[in-house]
Amino acid sequence: MPSVSRVVSLVPSLTEAVAVTLPGALVGATDWCAHPGDLEVVRVGGTKNPRTDVIARLTPDLVIANEEENREPDLAALREAGVAVLVTEVRDVPGAFTELDRVLRACGARSRPRWLDEAQSAWSALVGTPVAPTPERRTTAVVPVWRRPWMVLGRDTFAGDVLARLGVDNLYAGHAERYPRVPVEELRATAPDLVVLPDEPYRFTADDGPEAFPGLPCALLSGRHLTWYGPSLAEAPQVLGAALRAARR
Repeated sequence: MPSVSRVVSLVPSLTEAVAVTLPGALVGATDWCAHPGDLEVVRVGGTKNPRTDVIARLTPDLVIANEEENREPDLAALREAGVAVLVTEVRDVPGAFTELDRVLRACGARSRPRWLDEAQSAWSALVGTPVAPTPERRTTAVVPVWRRPWMVLGRDTFAGDVLARLGVDNLYAGHAERYPRVPVEELRATAPDLVVLPDEPYRFTADDGPEAFPGLPCALLSGRHLTWYGPSLAEAPQVLGAALRAARR
């Protein structure tokens, strides 16, 4: 594999993974790449509207992207400019570990970082210990990810798999779309055990979300722990589990 010393990341969670594992490898990242907090690199725009001309001028050895977070026309423009692009696909927790290993090795890591092994162990330890009171009585949930219009997690999503491994079944997991638009009246009518409200991509807060679901318990979750695949995976089971249990009380 050719030596890689200059990396641009278009995915916040991958930015954190590379920065923690290979300090100094990143030369560019999106405006949304907020972790680590002291990361000093060239900012190249958003995940959906990166400045491909700026990226090309950085002469990276590799750009890392994701098939869901980044748009194909932008990635095609980078390839046309002669930039190598690695695109990840993450739909579940095991896939996250596989893709993280692939990305880090492509960026120059010679071995798996300790945090990745710790994250995999943390999730492996969850088997048979769901958040629900018993394995037979799992928790049902709807998971809004946007409000104007209302959108929820549907089929085949990483966050949906994270919740399933914590004993929470997404009521829209069988929907034909991955992020269906569903009127809030319909969401209420499903009568879920729980409404899961992450703080990203839409920043639901205690004042912006629960009032739309009167009488239903709501869990305000860290979006970084629910949707990111990176170093935060190691603490995600504990952080998310605690928040889910508190909401079910």
